Amino acid sequence: MGYFMLIIFGGLPATGKSTIARAVARSAPAVFLRIDVIEQAMRSSVAFGEDIGPAGYIVGHAVAVSNLRLGHRVVADSVNPWPITRDGWRSVALTAGCPVLEVEIICSDKDEHRRRVEDRLADIPGLVLPDWDKVLARDYRPWPEADLSIDTAQTEPNDAVAMIIAAIKTKQARPGNAASSQ
Repeated sequence: MGYFMLIIFGGLPATGKSTIARAVARSAPAVFLRIDVIEQAMRSSVAFGEDIGPAGYIVGHAVAVSNLRLGHRVVADSVNPWPITRDGWRSVALTAGCPVLEVEIICSDKDEHRRRVEDRLADIPGLVLPDWDKVLARDYRPWPEADLSIDTAQTEPNDAVAMIIAAIKTKQARPGNAASSQ
């Protein structure tokens, strides 16, 4: 299908997901859609409260479809915790008629993951980051069908980006590789 593709990221907070997704968006190049940004903007502009439900994902899906239909690559960065959220992104690719690459980011070293959670600073004004207990309490389900699973306890961010860029090129080179063939 050529240039456009949806690159879906998922993983718990502080695994390195946004750092890698942002770098992939720069390198690909691609539109960068970070659900945390969308959700925080919604919280700041409307009295949603802390839990805004699926609203951020719904807005993200609509923005992604618009950009994919313009022929852009889109990097979708979100926790993406359940099969239903991943199915939602796959539906975006199907609607746009584009290939999809699914990337799960994990950090298998619990001590390192905890350090990252405790040391990081919010890069989105007003966003309250989860503490370690909230990260542990997240209902995050493993993503065995992801095209790539990258462990940031074992892989440096630049190497992860190179792996993902290579996978994008490989996937786009396959004939008939639209979301409908997934």
